Amino acid sequence: MSLGRRGAVAAALAAATLAMPAARADTPSFDRPGIAFSTGTLPRGSFAWEQGLPDFQRDRSGGVRSLSYSAGTNLRLGLTDTVELQLSASPYNYLRESGHGARRSAHGGGDASLAIKLALPSAHDKFSWALLGSATVATGASDFSDGRDRYALGAAAAYDFSDAVSGSLYLNVERSGGIDAWTFSPSLSRAFSARWSGYVEAGWTRAAHAPDTGVAGFGAIFMATPRIQLDASLDAGLNDASPDWQGGVGVSFFFD
Repeated sequence: MSLGRRGAVAAALAAATLAMPAARADTPSFDRPGIAFSTGTLPRGSFAWEQGLPDFQRDRSGGVRSLSYSAGTNLRLGLTDTVELQLSASPYNYLRESGHGARRSAHGGGDASLAIKLALPSAHDKFSWALLGSATVATGASDFSDGRDRYALGAAAAYDFSDAVSGSLYLNVERSGGIDAWTFSPSLSRAFSARWSGYVEAGWTRAAHAPDTGVAGFGAIFMATPRIQLDASLDAGLNDASPDWQGGVGVSFFFD
């Protein structure tokens, strides 16, 4: 499927998602799914486990097809009502490649990261923002790590246009091996009912000595219970340097 057709499919499905009527529901502030993180932090002493079941990435470049899966885990602990600690890792990853008459597969662990998230003060009830600083240690297998530690600082801002619709902007800078990479992502979310919600998003990344990449897509969220969230997402690549498809399904649990 061409990039133009992939983008048209994602846009059509996203438009259908946003067209559905809704009412907003009060739910825990999970960071899955999507490119950005949420602007909310967990209450002091509470805990969240966010799990990919799995996430995936599919690409075809230079005559080689690749498909990878990652069972990424994010553990979050509320230190105060505005500060939380996060520990992320992908204990299991799988990669399959084929092309030029050869096939290969690999599996192994990925890198691990430690992060601090800070919800910033706001004078307006409809506006919220937060910072997330992280350090990633190159502990993963060679197929799932570039072998270099990474440091990142991200900012997310959100505004509630109504009880059902909100928008957000995300900016992140990551430094690895002396090279900075910048990611920018806008998104628009809508609640369909007390349990269902969805969003559309786009993301662009620019790094020195590398081509720019961009993706766009959508996701859906279902609250199975007030403490258990199920999610699914799909993004299409916008240029040849981007993965053709990426997304996944996941589940998140909230404990207090």
